[in-house]
Amino acid sequence: MHKLRYSILIVCFLFLNFSNAQEEKIYKVNTVAFYNLENLFDPVDDPEKFDEASPIMEMAESLRADVYVNKLKNMAKVIAEIGTDVTGNAPAVIGVCEIENIKVLEDLVNEPALINENYGIVHYDSPDARGIDVALLYKKSLFKPTHTSSHELLIYDKSNPDKRVYTRDQLLVTGLLDGDKMHFIVNHWPSRSGGEARSRFKREKAAALNKKIIDSLQAEDPYAKIITMGDLNDGPYNTSVKKVLGAKAEKEQVKLKGLYNPMESMHKKGIGTIAYRDSWDLFDQMILSKAFLDNDYSSYRYYKAGVFNPHYLANPRGKYKGYPFRSFSDGSFSGGYSDHFPVYVLLVKEVEK
Repeated sequence: MHKLRYSILIVCFLFLNFSNAQEEKIYKVNTVAFYNLENLFDPVDDPEKFDEASPIMEMAESLRADVYVNKLKNMAKVIAEIGTDVTGNAPAVIGVCEIENIKVLEDLVNEPALINENYGIVHYDSPDARGIDVALLYKKSLFKPTHTSSHELLIYDKSNPDKRVYTRDQLLVTGLLDGDKMHFIVNHWPSRSGGEARSRFKREKAAALNKKIIDSLQAEDPYAKIITMGDLNDGPYNTSVKKVLGAKAEKEQVKLKGLYNPMESMHKKGIGTIAYRDSWDLFDQMILSKAFLDNDYSSYRYYKAGVFNPHYLANPRGKYKGYPFRSFSDGSFSGGYSDHFPVYVLLVKEVEK
């Protein structure tokens, strides 16, 4: 397939219920993705952040620069390939988390694998205790941001109500994808540190903030096209996603102002993005508003979702064989990528012949 600034893919959509014979239609196809970059920190100590606890800063100073170069190269390779089996191009939009600052993002988009994609960056510093943030990368040729905002997640320790738990803000980016207005929310919800049950309230607070952002967008436009994405540190089955967000597993269940979570059916099939003690879970998710589910393809609609897990992203050997091939292990750089697989959705729009 010829590689264009955006991909045009001729497909016969058999899943559409045409009244007569099958019709061949021409569609634009673009990828929206999310990737946890697993501790993408630069090799320089920042006295204003707790970055000395990051894996790269725990290494000998003589090793840090080379490790950083290789880490960037690996992250860029993955991003450049997400969705290309269908679109032939790197994602139009990708949310990322576990990044230290704007500098590492600038270095990332200037890697040889990505520089020709001409990615823009939306980033705000978060008050996270570990010094990690979320961000959105977008192809300047395809997506035009019109509004961005960072939403603070206020959580306080249950045993000490005066003690704040500092975590990641939630990023909202509104803009035009090839002329089609969309809203992207990038999340990295609080971890399960201290145990799932003990930390559950933090993720439910994160889900409540996420729902508040979505509600505000839908109050202005009930048909708003919204994709909320991120490492939620909860699965599609947890209360934070099922009850607080109200995400549904089936398209037919989604009503106006409702949310569809295509990752739930994947989880039921045993597909995951993260592995722990020989068990897979799907913490990385892409959740869409109802407006993406209509059958009118004159503007972008949901086509399908997936976990990007080519063989090279899996650990090739040892007791963790088959797990995501992470970058850092036992205090050293393993040569791997991330402890999470990326996730993505494909959006399609019909174009005139």
